[in-house]
Amino acid sequence: MSQYLFEQETYQIIGILFEVHKNLGKGFSEIVYKDALEFEFKNAQIPFEREKEYAVNYKDTILKHKFYADFIVFENIILEIKSCESFSNSPVSQCLNYLKVSGNELAILANFNKSSLEHKRIVLSKN
Repeated sequence: MSQYLFEQETYQIIGILFEVHKNLGKGFSEIVYKDALEFEFKNAQIPFEREKEYAVNYKDTILKHKFYADFIVFENIILEIKSCESFSNSPVSQCLNYLKVSGNELAILANFNKSSLEHKRIVLSKN
């Protein structure tokens, strides 16, 4: 049986995502869900950084544009929060960009604007 990358940590994060969705439901703006997630991460004593800034290095030059991941959880999992009709390629591409500039391998994309939480694991292999 194959094991997922950061399986236990992913399980904890997704559990918290469902807890927030269960309590708030759909329809709030992203910032409300982020505030609730911050509350839950602190309660569960899960290490996280909110609005983590990443620079883009191009030919040994740091470009002006920065990326801001919604959360970095357990120091190596990017968590991106959305409140939209459905996932399109744009948020997935956004997560892939965050993975590239951060050097991390796993992102979780969560959409709270559904009757049931929608989430997706995005893995960028370092090979």
